[in-house]
Amino acid sequence: MNPQHHLSYDYSPWTFWGSASDEEREAQHDYQKSFAERAGVSIGDRAFLTPLASVDPDYLALGADSFIAAHAYVTGSITMGDDCTINAFTVVRGTITMGDGVRIGAHTSILGFNHSMEPSQPVFKQPLTSKGISIGDDVWIGSNVVVLDGVTVGSHAVLAAGAVVTKDVPEWSIVGGNPARHIRDRRDSASAIPAAGVEAAPDGGLLAGLADFADAARADASAILARSWTSAASGRYVDRPGAVPTVRAHCDAIEIADLLLGSVPSQLSRDEHVSRLQALQDPVTGLAPELGSDTRVYAGDLSFGTGPATYHVLSVGYALDLLGSRFEHPVHAVAGMDAAAVAASLDALPWRKEAWESGAWVDAWSTAAYWNLAQAHPNSPGSLDVLFGWLLTHVNPAAGTWGTPTDDTRLKVVNGYYRLTRGTFAQFGLPVPHVERLVDTVLEHSVDPRYFAPDRQNACNVLDVVHPLWLASKQTTHRREDMKEWAKAQLKHALGRWHPGEGLAFSAAPGSGDQHLPTLQGTEMWLAIIWYLADLLDSAEALGYRPRGVHRPEPALLLPTLQAEAGDIHIASKRTDS
Repeated sequence: MNPQHHLSYDYSPWTFWGSASDEEREAQHDYQKSFAERAGVSIGDRAFLTPLASVDPDYLALGADSFIAAHAYVTGSITMGDDCTINAFTVVRGTITMGDGVRIGAHTSILGFNHSMEPSQPVFKQPLTSKGISIGDDVWIGSNVVVLDGVTVGSHAVLAAGAVVTKDVPEWSIVGGNPARHIRDRRDSASAIPAAGVEAAPDGGLLAGLADFADAARADASAILARSWTSAASGRYVDRPGAVPTVRAHCDAIEIADLLLGSVPSQLSRDEHVSRLQALQDPVTGLAPELGSDTRVYAGDLSFGTGPATYHVLSVGYALDLLGSRFEHPVHAVAGMDAAAVAASLDALPWRKEAWESGAWVDAWSTAAYWNLAQAHPNSPGSLDVLFGWLLTHVNPAAGTWGTPTDDTRLKVVNGYYRLTRGTFAQFGLPVPHVERLVDTVLEHSVDPRYFAPDRQNACNVLDVVHPLWLASKQTTHRREDMKEWAKAQLKHALGRWHPGEGLAFSAAPGSGDQHLPTLQGTEMWLAIIWYLADLLDSAEALGYRPRGVHRPEPALLLPTLQAEAGDIHIASKRTDS
């Protein structure tokens, strides 16, 4: 289990009541009780108040299902209705009144007071004035917004990221800029991302488009899960109606429910979800095979590196993690491989012909090693060190990848890079090598019309570009504008592919057969892709969700940074960014 699992509630408090353990819930109740003993404090049902926030109010009314996240700074007289969220690092001070459904992004300042400006006195000696700030119902306030004293924000308004709001905002208005100005009315039926030549918001309508997309996805989430549940016999999840039940479909359902609803799929209780997934694991190998034709666990031979059981190391492991649980047994098939066996396996992988297959093997192996570490079960001594040492000494410095791109295509090399780095450098919080060459390679691939022209994209190909670019952007500004232009174009296409009540198809290509039909896999993958595309554009907060499973942006575990200098690998300081 993620060693920082408990911190996810402090930073994503809306997930708490849907997935917290009984012990965690009791601790939150105790904290609220002690906090509410102060005069002038009331806390509604299912509210969440993290001890990591600095909350020192004269008066506080926290409505039902409302949350205050880590490192928020809250003082003064604060009234919050139901379903309100103050996100991490946000400042709310002075006399502030919020209606229901107010969502405030990270690093925003709501300042219901001001200094006087009498020139005969220094500013710090000026008396404070306070007119207060009033915010209506159903208001979205993006990240890094500043709202100044005396402002009234009407119901259903949207304050775009970075806006400086100095004047009243009418109901249903979308405002942005410094100082904030009216962009459009939310009820306007115009496209969320306007076509060229149409007067648009400074961000091209991006934030509003993301918010509208996420609202639609959340509204449809329960129906999407229900349509993929087979009620016959014991009940199982299928990728789409008419398909056979699979392990991955169950895991995708858990990921979608966590992402959009902050809960578990309602077809089973949390304990039933955990029990079913844990029962999949073979206690001898630690692998989880596919379901048989009668939906019981297949009892055939299991071997790491072949078949769906290899990917289940990721999907089942992270589904259990989202449920606040873990595999019952270590992944013995990986724990038993000594350093020499790891090196021999890496040498034997088909890097030249099948870079994706090779990257997928590394992804699954390193993820299994992570689950073993999370269970305090030792992997074979030196095996993880050999893995990273081998990778650092076998990367192609000219391309920044493992495997060499050909003149004809970079598809398998780039796609294999995503799988490899997802399970290793990204999952363990380590910087990737030759990052600028990697950016050049991925961007050259990203314009290949065979894979990225309109209506040619599929979830794997877009994910396998956006994740490496996103990961590289944490280390370098090299070609940052090129990254953003590509992300903007792909995001525009992705946001228009939602099928009401059904979700997203794996492939946008009309001729791709069943892959063009909405599925759980397509929905789960594209939701994560859209988050990464939006985050490259500094706009992901507008979605109101953040992947926490297989596609989580934060490292699952931080290791000491491995650096290669003059052929030697040594331990450096821990990396703390994601």
